[in-house]
Amino acid sequence: MSDKVKIEISKDVYELLVKTVEESQGEFKSPEELLEFIVKETLGEEEEAYTPEEEEEIKNRLRSLGYL
Repeated sequence: MSDKVKIEISKDVYELLVKTVEESQGEFKSPEELLEFIVKETLGEEEEAYTPEEEEEIKNRLRSLGYL
């Protein structure tokens, strides 16, 4: 498990996190877990671009459908 640090957020944001956790049907166990998920999804690595082969396959498919 990675080390944890404390941060401060507004009470309004915390209450929104609590409400979202309650409505998540068990997907998130705590506001902290939800916030960590949001930060990782928002600031995490960008998705990889298509490989040249994948791009060519997509272009061929679009051509066959009449889009290119």
